[in-house]
Amino acid sequence: MQTKVVDLSRANNDMNNLLAGTGIATVFVDHQLRILRFTPAAAAIINLILSDLGRPVAHIVSNLVYSTMVADVQAVLNTLIPKEVEVQTTDRQWYAMRIQPYRTLDNVIEGAVISFVNVTTIVQTRESLHKANELQRLAVIVRDAQDAITVQDLDGRTLAWNPGAERLYGWSEAEALAMNVRDRIPDALRDGALETLVQLSRAEVLQPYTTQRLRKDGAVETVTITSSALCDEAGRLYAIATTERGGASATVKPLAGVRRESAG
Repeated sequence: MQTKVVDLSRANNDMNNLLAGTGIATVFVDHQLRILRFTPAAAAIINLILSDLGRPVAHIVSNLVYSTMVADVQAVLNTLIPKEVEVQTTDRQWYAMRIQPYRTLDNVIEGAVISFVNVTTIVQTRESLHKANELQRLAVIVRDAQDAITVQDLDGRTLAWNPGAERLYGWSEAEALAMNVRDRIPDALRDGALETLVQLSRAEVLQPYTTQRLRKDGAVETVTITSSALCDEAGRLYAIATTERGGASATVKPLAGVRRESAG
């Protein structure tokens, strides 16, 4: 009998060392969702300590930005169908979380096993590729647009100039990127253009309006402009994008508000 107890203890120790050695975060829970044991790697993800053994997992203050773990574990126990989902922690790490039934050697379900594999690099790479594809599609749209599309910072420096702007105003992209938007505004309208920047930083919607811009050859072009305030993820205005169409009516209309767009 004593030999069997020693063998069982050794097997248990071997299993614990094996789980700890893999580095995979793993948590075992029973049918009441009480924590049976966990690996060291799981402690940081779910904020576990040894005294949490026997506590319901719902009572743990988790580091996961994931509100349905308890319901998902219960669903796996009810259906015996494993579930896998990507979850994020409060320190912006991503994990592939897998929940599956915990079966004994006798094929008896005694609870569930929750495991976590860090996939932060994979998620970040996927998001970068998605953003790159979105930017590529946007670049194609801007390039092929018939209207002039420009972007300038809050000091008026030109940041972007598409082929439509080259056709409308005559300056090449290289020339335009060395210019300030004020260089393209008739003297009589420059004060109003400065006020537009102030209005862009305050308002929410700017309807298309008619104004005038200078061409490279010195001619004055009456244009219809739609302006958008570009904001970063924190909501701070950092640039202004415009879509400009020539051949507009000669009546210069007052401004009416600004549309904000996030860079995010």
